[in-house]
Amino acid sequence: MYTLNIAIVIPFIVALFIPLLYKKFGRVHTGWFVLAVPVALFIYLAQFIPSIARGEVYFSEVPWIPSLGINFAAYLDGLSLILALLITGVGSLVVLYSIYYLSKERESLGHFYVYLLMFMGAMLGVVLSDNLMVLYLFWELTSISSFLLIAYWYHRRQSRYGAQKSMLITVTGGIGMLAGFIMLSTMTGTNSIREIIATIGQYTDHTLFIPAMLLVLLGAFTKSAQFPFHIWLPDAMEAPTPVSAYLHSATMVKAGIYLVARFTPVFGGDAVWFWVVSIVGLVTLFWGSFTAIRQTDLKALLAYSTISQLGLIMSLLGLGSAALYFDEATEATAYYSLAIFTALFHLINHSTFKGALFMVVGIVDHETGTRDIRKLGGLMTIMPITFTLAVIGSFAMAGLPPFNGFLSKEMFFTSTLRASELSFFSMETWGLMFPVVAWVASVLTFVYCMILVFKTFFGNYQPEKLEKKAHEAPLGMLIPPVILASLVVAFFFFPNIIGEYLIQPGYGAILPTFMEANLPDYDIAPWHGINTELLMTLGVVGFGIVLYRLWPSWSGIYALFPAKFSLDSLYNHTLMSVERRSTSLTNRYMTGNMYHYMVYIFIVIIVVVTGAIAYTGAFRFDPSNDAPISIYEAFIAVVMALTAIAIPFAKSRLTAILLNGVLGYLLALFFVFFRAPDLALTQLVVETVSASLFLLCFYFLPEWEKEKRKRKIKGINAIIALSVGTLVTMLALSVQSNRLFDSISAFYENAYELAGAQNIVNAILGDFRAFDTMLEVVVLLIAGIGVYVLIKLKANKGGRDVENK
Repeated sequence: MYTLNIAIVIPFIVALFIPLLYKKFGRVHTGWFVLAVPVALFIYLAQFIPSIARGEVYFSEVPWIPSLGINFAAYLDGLSLILALLITGVGSLVVLYSIYYLSKERESLGHFYVYLLMFMGAMLGVVLSDNLMVLYLFWELTSISSFLLIAYWYHRRQSRYGAQKSMLITVTGGIGMLAGFIMLSTMTGTNSIREIIATIGQYTDHTLFIPAMLLVLLGAFTKSAQFPFHIWLPDAMEAPTPVSAYLHSATMVKAGIYLVARFTPVFGGDAVWFWVVSIVGLVTLFWGSFTAIRQTDLKALLAYSTISQLGLIMSLLGLGSAALYFDEATEATAYYSLAIFTALFHLINHSTFKGALFMVVGIVDHETGTRDIRKLGGLMTIMPITFTLAVIGSFAMAGLPPFNGFLSKEMFFTSTLRASELSFFSMETWGLMFPVVAWVASVLTFVYCMILVFKTFFGNYQPEKLEKKAHEAPLGMLIPPVILASLVVAFFFFPNIIGEYLIQPGYGAILPTFMEANLPDYDIAPWHGINTELLMTLGVVGFGIVLYRLWPSWSGIYALFPAKFSLDSLYNHTLMSVERRSTSLTNRYMTGNMYHYMVYIFIVIIVVVTGAIAYTGAFRFDPSNDAPISIYEAFIAVVMALTAIAIPFAKSRLTAILLNGVLGYLLALFFVFFRAPDLALTQLVVETVSASLFLLCFYFLPEWEKEKRKRKIKGINAIIALSVGTLVTMLALSVQSNRLFDSISAFYENAYELAGAQNIVNAILGDFRAFDTMLEVVVLLIAGIGVYVLIKLKANKGGRDVENK
């Protein structure tokens, strides 16, 4: 069954035809054509829900590079199904929303939807891939496509800056993750994630186990905006709102969450994994909520709230990994693994209410012309539907009933309270930290949710500060957030439907061994009586209201965190320092003088190669197996040497060219002696053409004036020339004398059988090197396309003005 593989590549295939559709049907919004892709994929994936809920899994594999253990393997289980449904389901709503958000007259929709489909396909590849190397390929494709989407409004300086920032941070983490994958593959001897999970128990004491774990976490933390790598996400908000709603709430940032969940069976149960994932998640949870309160831009507020919520999910995955501390399924396993179940539940909930909130903020920006909270207010009566959606999304994020966020937040409190009772991993000392940080962060979350609602929709209406006259959004733009908000409410009243059909299978995929023991299913209910979790919620509401009302009196606390000492400032300073130092270093050797460049190159060659020969003792001279040298060969060699020596002393260009031609023709004579007439003929033709071109070019140059160099410079030149000549001679003699491997010439002796060629040289050039030649042609093609694009993007041809300040 290759349908899973086809599902991954469909968005890429459709993306190839988007430019054609955009030009052919310019009067129709391109989004209507694109909408069919995520809808069809969502319907296709939804049909697996019943069978996946019964415990079935689906696997398909297409051979790619079998010799390296790299195959296009797709694997669908409970965990990947949750993410795949979010990618296609939210993707469908985002495309519908973008149809009304992006104008077909003012925007380059062809580019936008190509990038969006690329990203969709890459995300499906990430969550459905079973092969480590293929997963990494799609992982980096998400970074590339998100870079293009964030920089969609490339004429804005901040858009370019945000795209570059996200690219640098996420790709750096991705490279570290690749190193971790290679370590895992080296340890286990396979690239299959399923096989690694099945056999990892025998490798936990391997020296590469902890380094591989930390490198994989580096990739996950950078992609999911965990502290201190979170700084890229707020700047990525320069992207159009549909991009933010899709990438930065429901999909791309969840890739890191998915990676941690997928590799929990591999590394979970280890104290390092438990503490790193849990602590990073808690710190991110607190810092994101604390920083969100001070934001005056609605999208910036949502960005930091997303960071906080991602930290919440990450901390739950870390806490839940404690269940793997036990060797077998027990009551304690079920007791502690609630956190894993809660993480998946909140992952789904967050995608619904945060996606709706991003769309709400997009509506406010689209219909008022601003996202600045200081300019907004009084929109409740002007935009009643948008206001209702904002209340549902914000109150769900704050953890209030009757919204789905309340359920997962209560379960979050339960998980942290249970974690405080752990008697291993030094939890006797630090266990209380988990519920305390969770409660404090929840209070701060409540505060910024109130700011989002009341500062935007209550208070005084200030039309003079708005760029547009505020009005309600068109129906088409309201439909996607209405659907998401409806799910927020529906999941509160009917949580066990998704609990049974989605969360439980996903939970089983993360803890596959324990699920075989038929542990009891978790029941999601809004009411469990008066307990500690309920009291914590009441405290969140009470303290949150007080902090919101007293906001002006305690906002001065943020002065303790000046911008110049922030992580953003450190990033900018580091980037500017690296650019400044690299520019200074480059200017030192990029002098524009070809003489300097040749000196640098030759000195490096002399030092590196001579050092390598001396260190390895590779030089060897053994002429015993050499063929005898005839008098004719010796005579030609001497003449060639004298000719080469004469070239530097030539008095004119014409003399130098003729001497260089003599070298070429004498070389052709060697080919004749060595019975290679084709090579001799080729050499004669090439040398004749080269000499003619040289003469033609130099005819138009001014008279050759002998360069006046100091005697010291001449001495240095002579030393370099002699050193390089001697080194190359030593290398040639060593290669001739050292027979470390069998000669490859025997392979080419079968040229007639392998390539149908009667001439070995032609077979090598035309057949054996054909792939190399093809790549050279591709390089030329890419260079040509680049030149063409630069010419077409001239500002005086109608291109957009680009901000440089």
